[in-house]
Amino acid sequence: MNRPMTGSQPDPWRSPVAVAQIPDTGLHRALEASGAERQAMADLAGLRDILSAHADFDVVPKSGGRVQVTGRVRARVGQICVVTLDPIESEIDEEVDLTFAPEAETRRLEDLIEQGQDGEDPPEVADPPEAIVNGIIDLGRIATDALFLAIDPYPRKPGAVFEAEVIAPDPEDHPFAALKALQDNKQGKKKGK
Repeated sequence: MNRPMTGSQPDPWRSPVAVAQIPDTGLHRALEASGAERQAMADLAGLRDILSAHADFDVVPKSGGRVQVTGRVRARVGQICVVTLDPIESEIDEEVDLTFAPEAETRRLEDLIEQGQDGEDPPEVADPPEAIVNGIIDLGRIATDALFLAIDPYPRKPGAVFEAEVIAPDPEDHPFAALKALQDNKQGKKKGK
């Protein structure tokens, strides 16, 4: 999963889970972003506003210290139509299915993938797992990333259609018009002699 947020920006929506405290049966978390969290996310994403943001996650431990996070992120975001420049609202409903692994394992897999790019076939790793950083998985960060990746970068108001203004070309306005004028001028001078 690409990380759209930069490392220098603080995460606006946080909900850390300590991996060591996840029961063997897993856990379920329902999250709702506060007004301040939604405003911080909207500012970071360059949105007019985020009217609501909810996430439901199941966090399940797997073998080898891995953890699987599945669920949904739902949000209502305020944007500006790229055609009419009117304010519009968009619904986001994004599925999440991520696997997390200890940092050492993710680094090892990244190294294997890089080695495979030296002309050899890459190893059979479809999507390497995300790293568990300092024993924590931040569900708020996962929800924010899913929300940001699902935002339509070119939102349109229903029925809005971009129509380019069509102007009939002037027959005298073409790349060789000046050359033709020079030639006509030269021809006119020859006739005048």
